[in-house]
Amino acid sequence: MEPKIDTLTVSSSFRVVIPKRIIEALSIQPGQSIRLFAHGDRIELLPVRPMQELRGFLRGIDTDVPREGGHT
Repeated sequence: MEPKIDTLTVSSSFRVVIPKRIIEALSIQPGQSIRLFAHGDRIELLPVRPMQELRGFLRGIDTDVPREGGHT
């Protein structure tokens, strides 16, 4: 996904509005939870996805990795 940059204004009640094109690009739904991360002087918003959407995302991953203590 190509980065999308917008400027938000914080209201007097400390609320922000997510631009419609960002909402549509990320398929954000009303009432959906969003995690907020602060990294130094940066803020990131990460939509919380249902666990069902994660099903199978590791399919095909190589599980043959070295283990601690020499176990394989």
